[in-house]
Amino acid sequence: MECTVRWMGQESMSFVAETGSGHLVAMDGSPEAGGRNLAPRPMEMVLLGAGGCTAFDVVLILKRGRHAVSRCDVHLAAERSANDPKVFTRIEMRYTVRGNGLKRAAVERAVSLSHEKYCSASAMLAHTAAITWTLDVLDDEPAAP
Repeated sequence: MECTVRWMGQESMSFVAETGSGHLVAMDGSPEAGGRNLAPRPMEMVLLGAGGCTAFDVVLILKRGRHAVSRCDVHLAAERSANDPKVFTRIEMRYTVRGNGLKRAAVERAVSLSHEKYCSASAMLAHTAAITWTLDVLDDEPAAP
């Protein structure tokens, strides 16, 4: 895996990254740090990467188990160290998973497997952060007549 990050020049704290798979991602700093708030901060990208990684796992595990999952949202809230390097020290993940007749136990198993075995991003972050999670399982509502 590889990527290239390019600074956009003297007048900004904006960066554009190109992934090895050919996708572009913009990043920017806060105005206090000389940025213009035009894109996510690099540490926001780390956090959203962890959320994407675990959501991907949960959906894939449920689909492979032939569960009728229709939506998976992960809300992440993190705290960082006050001192440099300002690593994440605590991350709370709140999963909201929706589907038709989903069994809570199946969804809990998928989330647990993500955290214990599959999610590389949260496994790395767990070296500095206490990661906790909660889960809401919602049933799809039948369509109105």
